[in-house]
Order: sequence, then C-alpha cells, then structure tokens
Amino acid sequence: MDGAPMTAHELAIVPEGMIADMLTRDAAFDAVEKVFAAMAAGDAYNFPVVREALGHEDALYGFKGGFDKVGGVLGLKAGGYWPHNLERRSLINHQSTVFLFDPDSGRVKAMVGGNLLTALRTAAASSVSIKHLVRKDAKVLGMIGAGHQATFQMRAALETHAFEKVIGWNMHPEMLPNLERVAEEVGIPFEAVDLPGMKDADAIITITSSFAPTLLAEHVSPGTHLACMGTDTKGKQEVEAALLAKATVFTDEVAQSVSIGEAQHAIGENLIAESDVHQIGAVINGTHPGRTSAEEITLFDGTGVGLQDLAVADAIVETALAQGQATRVPL
Repeated sequence: MDGAPMTAHELAIVPEGMIADMLTRDAAFDAVEKVFAAMAAGDAYNFPVVREALGHEDALYGFKGGFDKVGGVLGLKAGGYWPHNLERRSLINHQSTVFLFDPDSGRVKAMVGGNLLTALRTAAASSVSIKHLVRKDAKVLGMIGAGHQATFQMRAALETHAFEKVIGWNMHPEMLPNLERVAEEVGIPFEAVDLPGMKDADAIITITSSFAPTLLAEHVSPGTHLACMGTDTKGKQEVEAALLAKATVFTDEVAQSVSIGEAQHAIGENLIAESDVHQIGAVINGTHPGRTSAEEITLFDGTGVGLQDLAVADAIVETALAQGQATRVPL
C-alpha cells in the first residue's frame, strides 16, 4: 500500500507519535509560506474562530478552520489549553487535533495529531517573516521568552538566516538554559541580557503569554525585524503599542491582528489604523515591497490562523501515505 492513493471510502489517521518522523521544519516552512501567499491572493480564507472557556479544568477550547482553493485543503483544528495538564497528567497543556475534508464531496479525509504540528507551524510563520523582512546583514537574534515553544522558534530562525549570535531574556531567568542549549547545538554563542540589551539585536522573536508589554519601543534599534508570536487572544500583549507606530506592520491575517493580535492595542490607542497592517503574503507574492530601507523597523504580528494548521497537516498526510505509514480506516 506504500504510495497508494486514498479512495473515497477511506480515512487516513496520522497519530501524534508519528508526527516527528513525518514533518521537517523545511516542509512546515514551505507549507506555511504557500498558504500565506494564497491568502493574500484571495485564493484561501479562514473561517471565524470559535473559542470558549469550558468552565471545567480552567480549560479553553475552540476551533480554527479554513479553505485553500488552490491547495484543495479544507478542514479544521479542534483543541485548546488545559493549564493543569503538565502537573496533573504529564501531558503538555496545549492539545489539538486536525481534521481534513474532501472539498469536492465533504467527506472526511484525514485525522492528524495537532500538538507538534502547532509548534512547528508557529515557528515556521515567524521564520517566513524573517526570510522576507530581516536585513540581509542581520547578525544577532534576540529571544524574548524561553519556554517550550521558544526553542522551536529559535531553531527555525537559525535555519532560516545565518545569525551569528543569540541574546535572550525571560521573565524567569532560570529557563534561559533552554535557549542556551539550542545555541550550543548550532555552535553559536548565547548571552543572557536585560531588556535594554535587546537594542543589540537585529531580529527579535517574542514568544510569551504576557498580558502586559515587556519589550518597549526604546529597547528596539532602527532596522530591527520583530516577530511577535505570543499574542493570539484579546488582552494579551507582548510589546509596547508605541512600537507598532514606529514600525511597518505585517501579519498573517489582518482581521485577527486588529482584534486579537498586537495591533489590537495600537489601534485601541489610535496609534495606527487597520490600513497600516499588511499581509505577509503580499510580500511573498511581490505585491508589497516589504522592507524598503536598512533603518526601517518591521514587525510581524503572528496571531496563528487555521490555514497554517491545515496546510501543514495536509503535507504530513501526503508524506505518511507515500511512506505507507498512515493508518487507513474504511468509512
């Protein structure tokens, strides 16, 4: 059955435990870059996000979905955040599963574990922004945040651009060795800094769950590219709103950026307008020039969209089927 195409009467299952062997960072990057381009061209769109507090286990649960006409990908990701999982069950707090459907018939095609997939697609999104917006001579990568997702972000960034040094800050400094270990693996130096020390960074990734800004405009030098990846909910905020006013702002999806991303605060303070927020896909497609000078600050507001998950899940299913690794279930 290796490489055999799916029939209309089969469901492909790729469980969480197989994802690490199925999905490379390069494959995640390519899938996310293509779907951002399709979104900007009007060939793919996301459905409204549903997110609810369950009133049970302090959990948040929701659905993200969308349709990519060019890629022929239709589906949704179901999942959320269970804050007590790690301490009570030795499970990661974020749990999700992706479901793919045949856009021609509506039949279910695949079910894919979504946990590692989510981490890799989030890292891929920031790396896409680095590829298209960072200065070519950028040498120092700054990291704000040192948790589990930060290591994925850092690895992907270091594979995307030839940074020569990493500097890092975290609210809890005892977690910074997570970043130092990644730097050692790659063979470049790492230095813990205070927030003003981020002025030495040429690119900065923020990946925290903060509801108050930590990185201020005065901490960022001209010419820096920022990938703000932690703000995906009303009220969350990683960077000072004034920083967006000083930057050219890009995002995955404008509607999410202005409602649940970093832009929600800058717009709320009347520092920028919705028209000041641009799709990263337009830069990929060449309909927006992207960075226009070495002194320009660029900022990617990565809110996370369902189409990212679906594109990466579809790539995983194709690989699993080609290798004969997917479980095929008759419908």
